[in-house]
Amino acid sequence: MRRESIGTRGERINLITNHFKVSTPKSGDFYHYNVTMTYEDDKPVVGKGIGRRVIQTMQENYGKKELAGKAIAYDGDKSLFTIGPLPEEKNNFIVMLNDIRASRPSGDVGTSKNVPPKDGQPPKPNYGVKTIKVELRFATKLPIGSILSALQGRETDSTQEALRVLDIVLRQNAAKRECMLVRQSFYDKSSPCFHLGGHVQGCPGYHMSFRTTKDVLSLNVDVSTTITIQPGPVIEFLLQNQNCKQVNQIDWPKANRLLKNLRVKINNQEYKIIGFSEKICAQQTFTLNPKAGEVGNPVEITVQEYFRKYRNLQIQYANLPCLNVGKPKRPTYYPIELCTLLPLQRYKKALTVTQRSALVENSRQKPNDRLRSLNHAMNICNYESDPFLRECGVRISPNFTQVVGRVLQTPKLKAGNSKDIFIKNGRWNFNEKTFIAPVTVKSWFVVNFSAQCDSRTLIGNLMRCGEMKGMRFTNPNMIINEERGMWKEPAAARVESMIMQARKICNPKSFGETTFILCILAERKNSDVYGPWKKKCLSELGFINQCIAPTRSVNDQYFTNVLLKINAKLGGLNSQLLFEINRVIPMVSNVPTLIIGMDVSHPAPGRDDVPSIAAVVGSREWPFISKYRAVVRSQSSRVEMIDALYKPLIRDGVSESQFNQVLNIELDQIIEFCNGNPGSWPRPKFTVIIAQKNHYTRFFHDTKSPYNVPPGTLVDTTVCHPSNYDFYMCPHAGMIGTSRPTHYHVLLDENKFTADQLQEFIHSLSYTYQRSTSAISIVAPVLYAHMAAAQVAQFEKFEDRSETASRTSSQQQGSSTAAAAPRPVPQLPKLHEKVRSSMFFC
Repeated sequence: MRRESIGTRGERINLITNHFKVSTPKSGDFYHYNVTMTYEDDKPVVGKGIGRRVIQTMQENYGKKELAGKAIAYDGDKSLFTIGPLPEEKNNFIVMLNDIRASRPSGDVGTSKNVPPKDGQPPKPNYGVKTIKVELRFATKLPIGSILSALQGRETDSTQEALRVLDIVLRQNAAKRECMLVRQSFYDKSSPCFHLGGHVQGCPGYHMSFRTTKDVLSLNVDVSTTITIQPGPVIEFLLQNQNCKQVNQIDWPKANRLLKNLRVKINNQEYKIIGFSEKICAQQTFTLNPKAGEVGNPVEITVQEYFRKYRNLQIQYANLPCLNVGKPKRPTYYPIELCTLLPLQRYKKALTVTQRSALVENSRQKPNDRLRSLNHAMNICNYESDPFLRECGVRISPNFTQVVGRVLQTPKLKAGNSKDIFIKNGRWNFNEKTFIAPVTVKSWFVVNFSAQCDSRTLIGNLMRCGEMKGMRFTNPNMIINEERGMWKEPAAARVESMIMQARKICNPKSFGETTFILCILAERKNSDVYGPWKKKCLSELGFINQCIAPTRSVNDQYFTNVLLKINAKLGGLNSQLLFEINRVIPMVSNVPTLIIGMDVSHPAPGRDDVPSIAAVVGSREWPFISKYRAVVRSQSSRVEMIDALYKPLIRDGVSESQFNQVLNIELDQIIEFCNGNPGSWPRPKFTVIIAQKNHYTRFFHDTKSPYNVPPGTLVDTTVCHPSNYDFYMCPHAGMIGTSRPTHYHVLLDENKFTADQLQEFIHSLSYTYQRSTSAISIVAPVLYAHMAAAQVAQFEKFEDRSETASRTSSQQQGSSTAAAAPRPVPQLPKLHEKVRSSMFFC
C-alpha cells in the first residue's frame, strides 16, 4: 500500500540512525555474466571458497587486457558483474591454481604429523597445480539508474537485481578479509568471541545491506552475532557439548548428526566430516595395498594397527569410532583424536536456556558503544577504496544519517475504582491500587514440586497481596507436596503422580469443579516438569493454572507480577486504556471490530524435522480490545504463511519478500470464511499490518549518549520506504542494551485510518499487555500469539520424536521412495473446551 501522508502528532525529536547515505550515478549499466568453471577433463569445479580464488587469480592474470581493466563483483558461485561490457559476450580463460584442496584459511589450530589410510593407501598431499577453465557468458544488463527510479517511487524489475549487485560487493569485500559470510552478515576470525558453554561461542560481526529509503539509497549497518563451534580437538568438543565426563558416555548417534559436514584439520590438511566408521578404531579394517613397485598381496588391517605399525603412533581412543572424511562409497578413516575442528563454523543446533542467557548478556551494547562499533566496522571495510564501487560511481557517506522523529503522547490507563495509573518512562505499578476487573479465586489447590519451598507461607503472602489488588481468594482445597523420591522419575510420571494424589484427597465432584491450580516448580527456566504439566492441565483436564519458581527472595512486587497473570487467565482485567473505556478509539469503537494477531514460531536452525507452530489470537468483548482467545496448530517446518486459517490483522514475523503472500494466502482465507457465512458475518473491511522485529535499523540520541530513545518514539520519514506505507515505532523503555523498534508495514487499509489515528492506535496496543506493568516493544495481540504458540509447543517434545525420525530416515537413505515421501506434520494436542476461550497464554 502506498503512503498517502505522514503523521504529525507528538513532540519532535532529533535523532541519528545506523544508516549511511549513498550517492549513485544516474546512468550506466551493470553487466551480468554467467560463470562456469571446469577442470581439464570437463568435470565441474566444486568446493567452498574455490570459486573466489579462481576469479581472483583470473583477474590478476587477465585483468588489464582481456578484462579491459574492469573491476568485477563476484558472488562466489555462478554470477559475475562488471560496469559496462567485457570485450566479448563469451570470454574464456585458463587459470592455474596451486593447492586447490586447502581452499579456506584454517587458522592456528593443532595438527598431526600422521597421514591416515585411504582405501588402504596413505593419501597423497594434493599440492600440485590444477588447471581450471573459466567461461564468462553474457546474460543481461541492469541499468544502475533503476535504483534512482525506485527512490522516486518507480521501482522496476531491475531495481532489486541492481541492489543485489551492490550487496554482492559488500560480501566480496568481506570475503577478501577472510570473513565468514552468513547472507549479509560478516564475521571476522580475529573478532574476540565469548564462550557460551558446551564448547560453543558467540562470534560478533556486522550486518551490512543497501536499502532504498525516502529520496536516497542507504547503507544499513548494525552489529550481529552468530554461534560458532569453538575450534579444538573433536573429542573435547563432544565431551563438553554433551556434558560428559568420560568418552564412554558420549551419545554417538547424536554426535554423528552434530559433526556431519563440519570441517577438521589433520596433518595440515582440511577435510569435511561425512560421519563415523561403523566399528571402533581397533576393529575397523581396510584393505592395505602394496606400494608401487613392491611385491605382495593386499592385506586387511585395522586402523589402529596401521597407525601403530606404519606411523609409530599409539591410538589412545581405539575403543571409539573413527571419523569418516572421505566419500559415501569411498570412505577415509581417521582416529578421532587426530582431528581438530577448524574455526568459523556455525553451530546450528538449539541452544540451552543457559547458553541463550549468556548469548543475550554478552551481545548487549549501550547505544554509544554500539555506534562506536559501527564506526569501527566502516573503517575496517574501507569502502571508499573499493574498486568496483569507485568505478560505478557509488559513494558512501562516512556519517550516520540524521532523522527527525516524533514522541507520541503516553496513553492513559485506568486501574480499579477509576483510579488513574501514573506512567513514567513507559512503566507503572499497582501500589495502593486495585485491578480494574479483579476475579474471585475459588475451588483451587496447590501442587508443590519444590522440596525447598515453604508453600504455606508463600500461599499466604500471595493471597494477602491478591486481596490488596482487589482479588478474593478462598482457602485452597489442598496443598500437595511431591512424594519423597519422585524427583528422580521422568517428568511425565511426576505429573501423573501429583494428579493421582489430588484425586485421592478430594472427591471426584470437587476435583472436577476445580477452577485453578497453582504449581510450584523448583527451577525457573530449566524445569522438565513444565511442558508435561501444561499439557495435563490445558489439554487433558481443562484447568487454568499458573507455574511459579520462587528460587530467590520474593516480595510484594513478585506476587503482583504473578497475580497479573492469574487474574487475566481467569477472565479478569488488570488495567484498561481510558479511550477504550470511553469508547472513543477511532474506527474501532464505532463499528464492531475484531483485532487479530498472528505469529509462527519455527524450530531451532538445523531442525527441519520439527514442525513450526502457528498461533492466531482474536479480541473478545467488543468494544473493548484487551481480552483475547487463541487457536494454535502445527504446520510444516519453516512455513511462514499460516495454511489453516479457514479450518474452523496484525501480523508478525514475515519478511518483506512475503508481504504479497499475506494478502494472497492469509487474507484470502479470512475473506473466504466471511463469504461462506454471509448471514452472520457480512464482508468486513480489513486493515492488514505486518509487525517486523527482525530488522537492523536502530535510533540514537547522538554518538555519545548511553541512553535509549524515549518510549513512544516514532519515525515515518527519511529511512522509511520511498513510497510504501511503513514506519518505525519504539513504544517501550529500553533499560538494557539498545532499543530495537518495531517496523510496521501497512499492506491494506480499507478502514481509511489517518496516519495519526493508526499510529496512535498501534502505540496504545503496546500498553494493553495484561501480564506486564510496562509498555512492550510490539503490539499485545502479536505477543499474545507468540506466547500461545510457545506454550502449546511445550506440550510435545518434538525434538525427542525427531531423534527417532532422523535415525529412521538415515536407515532408509537407499530407498528413493522413502526419500521422496513428504514428512507428515505431527499434530498438537487440542486445548480442553473449558480453557479454549481463556487467556491461558498470559
